[in-house]
Amino acid sequence: MANADAVTNATSAFRAACDLLQAHREDYPTARQLFRWPELASFNYATDWIDVLAAEHGSARALWIIEEDGTETTLTFAEVSALSQRFASYLRDAGVGVGDRVLLLLGNCEALWVAMLGCIRLGAVIIPATTLLSVADLPDRLARGQVRAVVADAADTAKFGPETASLVRVCVGTVDGWLSYDDAVAEGVVPYVGGGTAADDPMLLYFTSGTTATPKLVEHTQTSYPLGHLSTMYWIGLQPGDLHLNISSPGWAKHAWSCFFAPWNAGATVVVYNYARFDANGLLDVMERVGVTTFCAPPTVWRMITQADLGSRRMSLRECVGAGEPLNPDVIVQIQRAWGLTVRDGYGQTETTAQIGNPPGQQVKLGSMGRPLPGYTVALVDPVTDEVGTDGEICLELARRPLGLMSGYRDDTELTAEVMRGGFYRTGDVASLDGDGYITYVGRADDVFKASDYRISPFELESVLIEHPAVAEAAVVPSPDPVRLAVPKAFVTLTAGHAPTASTALDILRFAREHLAPYKRVRRIEFADLPKTITGKIRRVELRTEEAARVESGERGEAAFTEDDFPDLRS
Repeated sequence: MANADAVTNATSAFRAACDLLQAHREDYPTARQLFRWPELASFNYATDWIDVLAAEHGSARALWIIEEDGTETTLTFAEVSALSQRFASYLRDAGVGVGDRVLLLLGNCEALWVAMLGCIRLGAVIIPATTLLSVADLPDRLARGQVRAVVADAADTAKFGPETASLVRVCVGTVDGWLSYDDAVAEGVVPYVGGGTAADDPMLLYFTSGTTATPKLVEHTQTSYPLGHLSTMYWIGLQPGDLHLNISSPGWAKHAWSCFFAPWNAGATVVVYNYARFDANGLLDVMERVGVTTFCAPPTVWRMITQADLGSRRMSLRECVGAGEPLNPDVIVQIQRAWGLTVRDGYGQTETTAQIGNPPGQQVKLGSMGRPLPGYTVALVDPVTDEVGTDGEICLELARRPLGLMSGYRDDTELTAEVMRGGFYRTGDVASLDGDGYITYVGRADDVFKASDYRISPFELESVLIEHPAVAEAAVVPSPDPVRLAVPKAFVTLTAGHAPTASTALDILRFAREHLAPYKRVRRIEFADLPKTITGKIRRVELRTEEAARVESGERGEAAFTEDDFPDLRS
């Protein structure tokens, strides 16, 4: 167990940093000027923060899980603390020790939060995994993750073959050959408080979602995510007692961002709504009924929400934010009209906490993802010359290394050195900076392309396209062209009531022509479902590769159209 003085010092430093950001939640310049990351030799989120909340506000609700059929599960901070102490004790007795890696293959159930806290207490390293992983996906996770233990729902245990029998395997449910989660948290289990972990001890290993490459293994420490997510708490605007709902699946970093660390840093309640198939009106019904005060969702969900019945609802929302991909300006405008609230964009990665964002009370510029958040120093670096300017790759200065930055890519020193070269952590995302310090996302370095020697940002064109009433989602990629090198082509998913016809294509192309500069003009369009990662991010790399192959072979889809198909658009 951690030394009592060390716990007190760590807790005091954490609380002081948290209180400063809370005190200046709408005073961005002061928060930026005064905030400093706590410098700690040791820290354990379970013992140095959650146990403190349990002692001070034990009856406050920490977790509220709402099922589609109306059933609910709630846990107070006192209950979360006690259950996680039992779980840590059970794992330790089963042979899991400090530094051992535990793969969590769980949905949004009570056991997920208890297991995460239990592993943190124990000093074990958590590997969150999505339940969407297949039997073929797991061997890579188990091998590269060097997994010692697994916690899974009964429905997913069949994904683990007999070769995993030597692992410590805990099941939520009852399955032969697996230990029982219910036994692990039973009242008779002697609790283990744990703690005393060094600040730079590993705590989390995340496999990235792989929009452009195979998943990388990102390592975070006992401080980089718990304390690092003070920036995320600030960006969202979380306060003690808030009911915070985030749309994200377990297994991905955004779930830890907004369903675990950021709300609990503020002493807020994590609200989860479980559903078999997303329905915007069903989600809004729950949010209205329970009185959700702060809400975070990816742009895909926000776009679906704008197509739902918004105006008749009596919402309790104070803060709305979007993350995962840039938020299209049209979505912000529609929510503002319906609810009188501004959806505030933010930016970060699995490798970091929230780096850039629009905090509460600040002017939001449509299309911009905001300004550097407290604790982060951002530079836009030319990828060729390494000069810092107003256009370039989003980079973090390592001379003022933010606490929320990963320790590196596990077991890949070459890749870590590549992204940390020249005194910067390099995100791989390109952006521009205006005179007021606002940063606007341009695209992934791999997604930005040239047409007739002009640089094209897919996101900028996509934001225009989704303003058309027939367009639900759009992804723009380069289509090879013998004259212009490439021309912008849009892959479009249509809203309900619109058909993938030549008439629809003409109307969308004409709309784009009216709203885009000539060099940015969308000249080709195809109606299709968009390929996505299991976190919901569009895989433009897949579309780009397929489009290049089609053009080379001379193939053309039945739902594909070009400007040349319409005489009045030829120019």
